[in-house]
Amino acid sequence: MSASESITKHIEGLNDWRGGLLAHLRKLVNETAPELTEEWKWDTPVWSHNGNVLAVGAFKDHMKINFFKGALLNDKKKLFNAGLEAKKTRAIDIHAGEKVDEAALRELIREAVALNAKKPKTKK
Repeated sequence: MSASESITKHIEGLNDWRGGLLAHLRKLVNETAPELTEEWKWDTPVWSHNGNVLAVGAFKDHMKINFFKGALLNDKKKLFNAGLEAKKTRAIDIHAGEKVDEAALRELIREAVALNAKKPKTKK
């Protein structure tokens, strides 16, 4: 099964608000940064480009958007609300009914992709 198929199956298995949100976030990520590659790592959707960029995890009571190099990003709109003490990563936790500033999220995604593009290419 391909990574994209695994993500689709995962979305279908989340038969509550989390599945709809994950489908929406997937579309947003893919539209914002089409150069990203969808991957399935650690039983979680991950998007990469010259290394891991972000992951979206489904938890019992929330969804988590994790930026692997979030500490280096300029979070102008203060979206990061989790993992603020981590050395490298930063996350956005979203609970049922909460909205995310999509324009600001798109900015973070583009900045994260640009950051990964600056580093030397990883070998596969």
